[in-house]
Amino acid sequence: MKILIVGSGGREHAIAWKVAQSPKAEKIYCAPGNAGIAEYAECVDIGAMEFEKLVAFAKEKEIDLTIVGMDDPLVGGIVDAFEAEGLRVFGPRKNAAILEGSKAFSKDLMKKYGIPTAAYETFDDPEAALSYLETARFPIVLKADGLALGKGVLICNTPEEARDGVRQIMQDKKFGCAGNQMVIEEFMTGREVSVLSFVDGKTIKTMASAQDHKRAKDGDQGLNTGGMGNFSPTPFYTPEIDAFCQKYIFQPTVDAMASEGRPFKGVIFFGLMLTADGPKVLEYNARFGDPEAQVVLPRMKNDMVDVVEACIDGTLDQIDLEFTDEAAVCVVLASDGYPVSYEKGFPIRGLENFKGKEGCYVFHAGTKFDGQGQIVTNGGRVLGVTALGADLKEARANAYKAVELVDFDNKYFRHDIGKAIDEA
Repeated sequence: MKILIVGSGGREHAIAWKVAQSPKAEKIYCAPGNAGIAEYAECVDIGAMEFEKLVAFAKEKEIDLTIVGMDDPLVGGIVDAFEAEGLRVFGPRKNAAILEGSKAFSKDLMKKYGIPTAAYETFDDPEAALSYLETARFPIVLKADGLALGKGVLICNTPEEARDGVRQIMQDKKFGCAGNQMVIEEFMTGREVSVLSFVDGKTIKTMASAQDHKRAKDGDQGLNTGGMGNFSPTPFYTPEIDAFCQKYIFQPTVDAMASEGRPFKGVIFFGLMLTADGPKVLEYNARFGDPEAQVVLPRMKNDMVDVVEACIDGTLDQIDLEFTDEAAVCVVLASDGYPVSYEKGFPIRGLENFKGKEGCYVFHAGTKFDGQGQIVTNGGRVLGVTALGADLKEARANAYKAVELVDFDNKYFRHDIGKAIDEA
């Protein structure tokens, strides 16, 4: 098979790495890709939002299967564009990707179908939002309705912070048009857990659990980021919690989307909060998480292509999704200053140390070739260093050892990824 992957980050590198292991994958392309993905795929200089060019490329190269990794093209309707030309593509259609594309839609869906989530109100008028805050309980959470690179959420401890947050989101457009509408919801306390799942429109198969670290600095301080590290599985996601989620959250979400005439095929990412009142949905994403993909896919035993095709064909019920007993920890190496401002273009040293190193991987997020064959930094999140271990503590130790194998100027990372393991 000829396979095209759409995207350019660490998630897409992990997908390309996993797809390359399939005997069905004869030739892999990635648009636009990055320097790490180039090891497994031929990178093509077409942007993820250039649908017409991507469709034309897929037809010219007779691509058998396209896998879309990124949220923007999915929410923008790339799957619809490919299907209209008779091309085989993995991901939700536009009317299903709204599950991530609009927080107001997803909150209303959960309310309608009784799926556990935080209490909330939706606003498209900043003055109405400010008035609501006068009687609200604090802390409180403000969410830009649309896509904001995982950064459109503000946790406000005081009325002053909340009023300033409303102005940032709705008036100053800190997150662009994503802030045209806003959700204000109650602040939930508990453990945050991620569960990714494959869906074929009616059947859902969940992957191994994971736990993210969103804040930029140690001790969960600093600004929200796209993710500074991850581990899988999380010991806090017990079999009892899984049984509850399967019955009251996972399958009901798939059934709700089908009932709304928006059957979902692809990957649903469930962001959960394990509250004192039970698990509740924090957010949905309509694709693999990043860096969740970097800890979940290395543990998946199945052929990636088999699972993806089953989702497209509606035969996921015939797949027995399996994961190794090993644990995985990913530490993100970022450019100092991320997520606000940072420099790019620094040479990356030591990547060769990962060659043939079993159970230890480096997934490229923001990298490129500089024209002389040197790989340099090209983003806020640069690399995701992932290591496996017999248990989480061993995987964590292995990951931090591996972090020392690679270096670049302005290298920054959190030192406490997976530290919650010690509290389990």
